[in-house]
Amino acid sequence: MSKKTILFSFFALLLTCSFQRSNAQDYYSSTYQYKPISLGITFSPNMSWLRYGDADGYKSTPKFGYAYGLLADFAFTENYYFATGLLINTLNNESEYTDLTHSYRLQYAEIPISLKLKSTMRYFRSYYGQFGFTGGVKLNAKEKKTGDSSRSSMGDDADFFRLALQIGGGVEWQLDHNLSMMTGLSFNNGFTRVINNGEPRNSYVAFNFGIFF
Repeated sequence: MSKKTILFSFFALLLTCSFQRSNAQDYYSSTYQYKPISLGITFSPNMSWLRYGDADGYKSTPKFGYAYGLLADFAFTENYYFATGLLINTLNNESEYTDLTHSYRLQYAEIPISLKLKSTMRYFRSYYGQFGFTGGVKLNAKEKKTGDSSRSSMGDDADFFRLALQIGGGVEWQLDHNLSMMTGLSFNNGFTRVINNGEPRNSYVAFNFGIFF
């Protein structure tokens, strides 16, 4: 075998090893260029309850509900984002007073406004924490009492606006260069009255699932 053939084979081997090493480093570091704007969709099951404060004679039972809608993240830098969206949120609640059980279904169109802090992505995932506000307007409110065969509209007995503080966190998983999945938990603490009778506030815990494109 000639010296030229041996040298050529040696350099080819070096290039192959270098390429494989580079690919391995890219895989394990899994760094992607962050996007200045990310839009996505979400579905978030929740468990909500009513808080009556110092009012006597009321007992609240948590119930399951859900939210769905659009999400939007606007980047300041790689790690700091302004997060908002448009959600349709259904909150189911149950309370007991005057020897009757009252089941409430409150539905709002909500706009979250929050600051989202993300870690640098490693191993195809990044961690985030989020804090901000949610503002909602009532779309529908219905009540069902013990003995009723169907739900009836609450009308003005349910307040039109709902405001709350929200805090949460979770993980974003990079599925592709333009596709990521979000999983997390959040606590939403309402600080405005939602129902006239007993003047309760409403809070809920939600599991947040979303896909960003």
